[in-house]
Amino acid sequence: MIYTGPTQLALQDLTQHSGSHGQMTGHMLAEIERALLEHEPDRVLVYGDTNSTLAGAFAAAKLHFPVAHVAAGPRSFNMRMPEEINRILTDQLSDLLLCPTEAAVMNLNNEGFANRPVLVLQEGDVMQDSALLLAEQTAAPAGDLPKGFILATLYRAENTDNLERLAIIVAALNEINAILALLVLPLHPRTRKLIAQYGLELNVHFIDPVGYFEMVWLLDHCELVLNDSGGVQKEAFFFSKACVTMHDQTEWVELIEIGANELVGAVRKRIVDAVSRNLGRHVQDTEQLYGGGKAAERIVNELAKAGA
Repeated sequence: MIYTGPTQLALQDLTQHSGSHGQMTGHMLAEIERALLEHEPDRVLVYGDTNSTLAGAFAAAKLHFPVAHVAAGPRSFNMRMPEEINRILTDQLSDLLLCPTEAAVMNLNNEGFANRPVLVLQEGDVMQDSALLLAEQTAAPAGDLPKGFILATLYRAENTDNLERLAIIVAALNEINAILALLVLPLHPRTRKLIAQYGLELNVHFIDPVGYFEMVWLLDHCELVLNDSGGVQKEAFFFSKACVTMHDQTEWVELIEIGANELVGAVRKRIVDAVSRNLGRHVQDTEQLYGGGKAAERIVNELAKAGA
C-alpha cells in the first residue's frame, strides 16, 4: 500500500509469490519503484522484516522519499536469518523508526542511531493491536481438534533444512504427543516434503496450514505454544499463553526476561522438559510490553506530526 495523501490510497498487487530471495526482492524493488514514481507519496511506510519491507525501503530511499519503518529495531544477532538482514538494512534507510519495545530502541541506540538525524520512538507493536481487535472474529479450523492441545509450528529453515536438528525436533514432538498432551501442528507443505524426504515419522495431529483468524483461534484455545516462529512468540503472549521456542536466539528478549517464553534450541530433553514445566501455565501482560493495543494510534499521530 502506498500512502499518497490524507484521503487517497493506492493499492497495487506486485504478484510475486515465490522464488529466491534475490528474485523476489528484485522483482518487488522494480515494481515498487514504478508505483512510487507514479503516485509520488509524501512518505513510504514499511512494516517488519520481510523481503517486501526491504524492497519498499530501498526503492523509496533511492528516489528520496522519506521512509518510516514500523517494527524497527528488533535484533536476533543472527546474520544467517534473512529477516535480520532485512531489518538492519531497512532501519539504515529509514528516517522515522517506530520501535515496538524498549529493547528495540536500545538496539538502535547501540548502533549509533541516537547520533543520527533520525527519529527513534517506542510506539508499541501493531501485532497486538490486530490480535486484540480481531480476537472476536476468529473461527476454529476445519475438522475435529483434541481438547487441551499444544499448538506447535515447525517451518523455520534453520530447523527444517538441517537433518540433525529436524530429527531431534521430530523425536521431541513425538515424545510430547505421546506422554504430555496432543500436539496440533498446522504443517507447512515444505516441512511435510522435507520430513518425507528425510524418512522421518512425525506422530502428531496434523492440520492444513491455516489463515490468520484460525491461527488466532488456536492460540486462544491451546494450553501451550511450542514454536519455531518469530511472531507467534508474541502472539502467544497476547493471549496469555506460555511459550517454548525452538530457536537458539530470539529478538523478543523481554519475553525471556519476564519468563513468558523459554528458548530451548533443538535439544530433545530441553524441549520436552520445558513443555512439561510450562504446560497449562498462563502469563500476564502487567507492564504492557507491546503497547497494550494502542500502537497503531500512536504511530498515526507520529506520522501526522512528521507531515506524512
